[in-house]
Amino acid sequence: MEHEATVEGVGVSVDNDDMGVPAAIVVARDEILPILISPSQAKAIQYALEGVPLERPFTHDLLVEFVTDFGGAIDRVRIDDLSDGTFYAKLDIEVFREGERKRYVYDARPSDGIALALRVDCSIYVDDDVLDAAGIAPEELQIEGLDIEKSGDVEYE
Repeated sequence: MEHEATVEGVGVSVDNDDMGVPAAIVVARDEILPILISPSQAKAIQYALEGVPLERPFTHDLLVEFVTDFGGAIDRVRIDDLSDGTFYAKLDIEVFREGERKRYVYDARPSDGIALALRVDCSIYVDDDVLDAAGIAPEELQIEGLDIEKSGDVEYE
């Protein structure tokens, strides 16, 4: 089962192993899923969350332009696997050509998927197995200003 997620912001890890590493703060199933990301990805995600206008497009903006110019749309992003501490994601894309709809699935880093989803306002989903392995109850973390609301549970075939 997949759970619809929200991106609540970008934080900085302060545990002993990863001091000062940026993390996307994803919330699903009333749990926090901190995903460690690079500083450049943190900037791309934060700018998208804040709606910061850019003079020049980031790579994510360019990819959105390509997809839409070729008749496609990013339908949703799925954070669907965790292996050896690395998160994995998929982009579900639909392309409409000559009256026909085709669906494509692309592997992606979750940080790229999140940055894209925020730009096109599509849904992000997190798999139960990922949340079981890495989800953290809000009371276990100290995150200032984070208010967890009930998230929607969505089941797909």
